Amino acid sequence: MAVEDTGGTPGGDTVIDLNADLGEGFGRWRLTDDEALLSVVSSANVACGFHAGDPSTMRRVCAAAAGRGVAIGAQVSYRDLAGFGRRAMDVPADELADEVAYQIGALRVFAEAAGTRVAYVKPHGALYNRTVRDTGQAGAVVAGVLLAGGGLPVLGLPGSSLLRAAGEAGLPTVTEAFADRGYTPDGTLVPRREPGAVLHEPGAVVDRALGIALRATVTAADGRQVAVSARSLCLHGDTPGAAGLARRVRRALEEAGVRIGAFA
Repeated sequence: MAVEDTGGTPGGDTVIDLNADLGEGFGRWRLTDDEALLSVVSSANVACGFHAGDPSTMRRVCAAAAGRGVAIGAQVSYRDLAGFGRRAMDVPADELADEVAYQIGALRVFAEAAGTRVAYVKPHGALYNRTVRDTGQAGAVVAGVLLAGGGLPVLGLPGSSLLRAAGEAGLPTVTEAFADRGYTPDGTLVPRREPGAVLHEPGAVVDRALGIALRATVTAADGRQVAVSARSLCLHGDTPGAAGLARRVRRALEEAGVRIGAFA
């Protein structure tokens, strides 16, 4: 079952979700400006302890998100605190499924304590990229979501193995695009180790967000226009000035007639 994109033209017909990665700290170390970003986004991808995050951070972010009416998503990852979840890893499928379910369950405790719920699941970093094409790892993530229960929607890249596996398992699927990432001509993300992987110039990020929301296209690294259909738009919380950039993107979208609304 798919969650349908809500398309349309400027003037109030277009609805898009804004999501950001939050809770990406550990102990006294904080990478993301969670409070500022929660005033802008409609969905929060909360780190569940495997690439970042700890119990107190998860509790704090869940409480703050609940207070602002922001949807909470479990951002599940490979077990890689040292590498921030961005290092390639080979994890047996059954083990990965267990770890995904474990992370969802951990976050669920704090979401429910804050009077809300975990509303969706999104992989992080290397796991996200791996599940674009790797059917085995994609299937393991879906198995973990099923093990955690609740029939949670899965957020991922259009056309990915992850969304295909989730749909085949009967889970709601939600497509997303990235306002601050480079794209290849086949609609996937430019690897972070390559030039142009992350967009830093605010004007370029705003233009990309508008192109995704209003025209369902992005300009790939080679200059070609690539179709990108997305119900959710991601802004990374760990980039310098992320909160200010997120506010600028939201303002530009709203001025163009786009309504911001959570998909879950």
